[in-house]
Amino acid sequence: MTDSLPVNVLTGFLGSGKTTVLKRLLASPALADTAVLINEFGEVGLDHLLVETVDEDIVLLQSGCICCTIRGDLSKAILDLYSRRERGQVPPFMRLAIETTGLADPTPILSTVLHDPVLQHHFHLGNVITTVDGVNGLANLEEHPETLKQAAVADRLVITKSDLAGETMITALHHALHRLNPAAPILRAVEGDVDPDLVLGREAWDERTRSAEVRNWLEAERHASHEHAHDHAPDRSRHARDIRAFCLTLDRPIEWAAFGIWLTLLLHRHGSDILRIKGILNIADSAAPVVVQCVQHLVHNPAHLDAWPFEDRQSRLVFIVRGLDEAVIRGSLERFQALGASPGLR
Repeated sequence: MTDSLPVNVLTGFLGSGKTTVLKRLLASPALADTAVLINEFGEVGLDHLLVETVDEDIVLLQSGCICCTIRGDLSKAILDLYSRRERGQVPPFMRLAIETTGLADPTPILSTVLHDPVLQHHFHLGNVITTVDGVNGLANLEEHPETLKQAAVADRLVITKSDLAGETMITALHHALHRLNPAAPILRAVEGDVDPDLVLGREAWDERTRSAEVRNWLEAERHASHEHAHDHAPDRSRHARDIRAFCLTLDRPIEWAAFGIWLTLLLHRHGSDILRIKGILNIADSAAPVVVQCVQHLVHNPAHLDAWPFEDRQSRLVFIVRGLDEAVIRGSLERFQALGASPGLR
């Protein structure tokens, strides 16, 4: 639905600065029409932002933001908040942000937003924002697999504490994150201060900016592929060695129905090891391209662009995978292209 509300997910490892970033965002007048779901108010320290308590679960902040605690089922919390919006009990917020816990796998939240049939009437998935500790980020990537997954599924990566870490460390972390997720813009935050428009105010897949977003992440992937081809330095992270990004390019138009079968089989067989897919497809008998996105087993609703963001009209699929051979996926897709039918995955 064009009038549905975006749900943005703020995630990041323990101590990565999520709370500090969230407090700065909530204080911004630019985000006055935002509602936030968090686990507990006390963890965020909202006292200096608080205007009034609506009830025991909801507070209204000075900036106009609504802040609500998550109690029990996430979908119920979202729908309860939406119901209060419709009844005029809270201001008419235009976006929702959800903060995860530091050890959380964000995928279940994304699944709730993407596949709950009631939520789909009113909400769609917006940005996934991952905070990464500028001081401890490289060590966390090495020691905690959760951080890799949080970074791999992000639409926006925010390096926090960049004023406390040396430039050499920040550069190394930036490089590691870019190798892991070349499509995501990497922002820096000092004491939690980051451009609210880039984080929450502008969606990665907003209809007004979708073509530019596609161009940006395809260009980033092209540069990343070039860097990978000429970079023979070993990755310091034993976990990250199994995670890599690559891009598949197809010259011929794709049959949409057959592609859907191929993608379904691929995710059914390897979904837990396919952290992210972003793609733009040249669909047979369609003048406009289609944008597809997947997070593990979860498939976003396809999005249609008004026009191609580049001239060659080639289909491109950017993968971030764990422990999978690029050649297997490429061969499967090529067989699918040759047969014009479902590919028979290995």
